[in-house]
Amino acid sequence: MANLKDISRRIKSVNNTQKTTRAMKLVSTVKLKRAEEVATRSRAYALKLNDVISDIACRINQHRVGGIESRYFIETSASDVKKADLIFVTADKGLCGGFNSQTLKAVRRRLEGYKSSKTKVRLRGIGKKGISFFKFNDIELYDAVLGLSSSPDYARAREFVSKSVDDYINGVVDEVVLVYNGYKNMISQELREIRLLPVDFSDKKDCEFTSQIDFEPKDDDTILDTMVQKYVEYNLYFALLDSLAGEHSARMQAMENATNNANDLVGALSLEYNKARQEAITTELTEIVSGAESMK
Repeated sequence: MANLKDISRRIKSVNNTQKTTRAMKLVSTVKLKRAEEVATRSRAYALKLNDVISDIACRINQHRVGGIESRYFIETSASDVKKADLIFVTADKGLCGGFNSQTLKAVRRRLEGYKSSKTKVRLRGIGKKGISFFKFNDIELYDAVLGLSSSPDYARAREFVSKSVDDYINGVVDEVVLVYNGYKNMISQELREIRLLPVDFSDKKDCEFTSQIDFEPKDDDTILDTMVQKYVEYNLYFALLDSLAGEHSARMQAMENATNNANDLVGALSLEYNKARQEAITTELTEIVSGAESMK
């Protein structure tokens, strides 16, 4: 027969856990609303920035003899990439379901792909969970930063990614890739893998210009290089904002599931408690009746 005190203790423990998960869900819901608003505004800016760069690149490519000469836009195939920077973004905290594991699996796939093509990789991490995972598995990290994924900051993001940009321009690396889990909606996230460098505008080479962008021919390289640097910096910053919104939505969903599971467990334990109590009462009544009968 189950011990009534043990069952009662378990019910109390689960109830306390349920209160915690419910509170965490409410906190994540509030944080998600803020993060979603910021990510939505930043997405609009990032898309417009990408369109402007594409327009400038198209103009130069169509009107300059030899096309674009900037290394930022060099066309490369997988066989041309001898060394790559792989940047990933994970959360600094857990309790958000499979949010971090999806990013880590994607990074592992990328690493395997680079290994099969004999490409050297410099792994650069943002977020405590991802950094801890690779250190635990003895996978070398070229660069790592904590606190940036939980508190996105443009200056810190620019400082972090500028090293990859400089190494790309100097020919140290041939590709810069960003992997993170972004916000899709209130209940789901979307894994995103973006090649930051070189910039690919191949699908817009024959574009029709809709903007009124105009500049002196002698300044086109300066303008383009400046815009690409801004593009890379802001894409990483937007990834941090997008990832943070995704983290909050994942944690909100995980805490809701945990609260529901705790509620189901309390119901099951209460049923077990009532059965055990009924068995104890029945046993006591049987003993009393038996004792009374034996005294006759």
